[in-house]
Amino acid sequence: MDNSSLEWSGDGNASLRTELQSCATLRNQVSRIFLYAFLSAGIVSTVVGNFLVVLSIAYFKQLQSPTNSFILSLAVADCLVGLLVMPYSMIRTVEGCWYFGFLFCKLHSSLDVMLCTASIFHLSCIAFDRYYAVCNPLVYSLKMSPGRVALLIAVCWAVPMLISFAPIMLNLHIADTDIQIPEDVCLFLVSRIYAVMASLVAFYLPMAVMLVAYWKIFKAAKRQAKQISAMESQMAAGVGKDSSKKKIHRNTMKREGKAAKTLGIIMGVFLIFWMPFFTVNIVDPFIEYSTEVVVWDVFLWLGYINSSLNPFLYVFFNSCFRRAFLMFIGCKVCLPGISPGMELSHSRKERKKQICHNSQLSESYSPSV
Repeated sequence: MDNSSLEWSGDGNASLRTELQSCATLRNQVSRIFLYAFLSAGIVSTVVGNFLVVLSIAYFKQLQSPTNSFILSLAVADCLVGLLVMPYSMIRTVEGCWYFGFLFCKLHSSLDVMLCTASIFHLSCIAFDRYYAVCNPLVYSLKMSPGRVALLIAVCWAVPMLISFAPIMLNLHIADTDIQIPEDVCLFLVSRIYAVMASLVAFYLPMAVMLVAYWKIFKAAKRQAKQISAMESQMAAGVGKDSSKKKIHRNTMKREGKAAKTLGIIMGVFLIFWMPFFTVNIVDPFIEYSTEVVVWDVFLWLGYINSSLNPFLYVFFNSCFRRAFLMFIGCKVCLPGISPGMELSHSRKERKKQICHNSQLSESYSPSV
């Protein structure tokens, strides 16, 4: 989502009007080059990383599961953020001007709100899906049937579209505000009502879903780790190993630590990168839009960075995705033995044996010349 601010009172009013009318960047050439390079790297990372997620799930059958359907749709939303939103936001941030017209400014703002909100909605659906998979595995296939997964994905796109395009294109988001903005400046100002309602729907409600789901997942993982340790203790007692208790305790701590680390990273990154923006988004209309523009730019790009980190958070924790990524990056998908139905969970040695075995089979059944 993009936003900016206006200091619309006292002496700041005159200085701001002068700045808006001149629409001239205050950055020197060196800082502009650095910002273009840095932000362009973030854009490329966002597009490439999420595109690899889409390719991996679309190509390998093992990755086509209900959870990965959410990840696929999430990757599409984040990839569109990198393609349709971030490049124009980069030019506006670096140059300080908007060169694409008033109508495209509204369209860009609508896409920004919709795609970023869709990304956050998908994150909450993934947490919801993992909650049923870990805490209620017996009813998981019933609760997460293909029809319900498709319905949840449709909601993840429909609700963000309703709170973005309709209010922004009809100027409902600036109701009861009396601020005139030049056409060569693209500022996304919102009224108090829209700021509160949109922030609640787009961030705070999904955040609550994620917090509750991941907290219950952590408790379930901790309970399962203790149950596994108890079973291992009984088995070790039958064998009669003296050091079994210490080993089992270490394994238990390792399992609990891994679960806490994974969930902590996921929630921590989400909160760190989106909480500042949505907090200021609600506060700013109540303090007469006095937040500095540079603050908005920093918080805005923190939210964008979350879209580039999602492939790493939700994919690189999975060894199957890592192997799929490496195959696409190394152009190995065209090699003999690499097929959409191959087993990605095999180790590297097992996979080499499988490829060698497949090639031997193909040679043995190939007709002799």
